Amino acid sequence: MKYNSIIKGEFIKRLNRFVALCRIDSEDIYCHVKNTGRCKEILVEGAECFLEVSSNPQRKYGYSLVTVKKGERLINIDSQAPNKAVGEFLKEGKLFSDISFIQPEKTYGNSRFDFYFEHGGKKAFLEVKGVTLEKDGAVFFPDAPTERGTKHLNELCDCIEQGYEAYAFFVVQMKNVKAFSPNDSTDFAFGKALRAAADKGVKIICYDCSVTENEMLIEAAVPVIL
Repeated sequence: MKYNSIIKGEFIKRLNRFVALCRIDSEDIYCHVKNTGRCKEILVEGAECFLEVSSNPQRKYGYSLVTVKKGERLINIDSQAPNKAVGEFLKEGKLFSDISFIQPEKTYGNSRFDFYFEHGGKKAFLEVKGVTLEKDGAVFFPDAPTERGTKHLNELCDCIEQGYEAYAFFVVQMKNVKAFSPNDSTDFAFGKALRAAADKGVKIICYDCSVTENEMLIEAAVPVIL
């Protein structure tokens, strides 16, 4: 998953969920934040950051904040990047080598899952979640309460009952992490739903990503600790 045009900047402050102030070549500019999560441990004043330059002159903001450096670690915070990366991952046969059909944004019941795919005569639904919260090398989801995320897990369980395979795919938007766990201290209901989904047969998978200033690629499996 590559960006067409990236420029380096310095993060100044977040003004609201969608807008931040960054500095590019000594000029302070407003930019779109492509993540509505809290990201408090990432978006700190003075952090080196990378912004996508928009090619659309009609956009309100000409830049979007997509990657931030935390210590020596680059973290992609673009909430759209995980879906794009997983789409590439599936098409390249890296989850299953025998995938014969892929459909993004497939409606099922009261939910719209990120992917529906078929492989080896089996039919499957897959929901993607991007992970940006890191503490001492471990990563957690979510970084803010998510009723929508819990709803998706419950409906993945319904998929299992109807004979489909079901996957919750956690994309860690950084490299070199130890393990993934649900963030019970922030959203206990989500953690409970994730464990219940695993018990029902929903497959919980997690991969890290190699992240550069202009690219994010899914790379290696990460241990899941529920």
